Amino acid sequence: MNIFKKKTTPKDALRTSKREMAVATRGIEREITSLQLEEKRLVAEIKKTAKTGNEAATKILARQLVRLRQQITNLQGSRAQIRGVTTHTQALYASTSISSGMKGATKAMVAMNKQMAPTKQAKVIKDFQKQSAQLDMTIEMMSEAIDETLDKDEAEEETEDLTNQVLDEIGVGVASQVRFLCIKAK
Repeated sequence: MNIFKKKTTPKDALRTSKREMAVATRGIEREITSLQLEEKRLVAEIKKTAKTGNEAATKILARQLVRLRQQITNLQGSRAQIRGVTTHTQALYASTSISSGMKGATKAMVAMNKQMAPTKQAKVIKDFQKQSAQLDMTIEMMSEAIDETLDKDEAEEETEDLTNQVLDEIGVGVASQVRFLCIKAK
């Protein structure tokens, strides 16, 4: 083991693996192609020997053709397995990426939970509610005091005007109003 060698990252390992698998797949595909060409030549040769009537040579060539087709089938299976390994490797890398992301998210959540102690947050919320209620009461009291000051004169004038209007409607004379005013003044 080389102590000076840099540790490979999962991304680099995936890239190297994909490259090696692609090289292996191309090699197998070249071999399959050459065997398929050989199969075509062999089929042509079997037809040629069959026409000449040489049964022994035809049987030997037919056995070779069967073996050749088995080799092609085996190589195709190997190619499929290599592609499966490549896909599996990519899936493992994706899982590694997801776990790295989850690790970062977990660290962030831990930091947030440390800042957000439930007891401290409950106390802050309780204090806020208390101060908010106190502010609401103060504003209400101030509004009532202002309304009383401003509306006192207006309310008396409105009340007097309304009273005069009602009295005029029902026909009570000025003499009654004078008595009413005298009583009110006392």
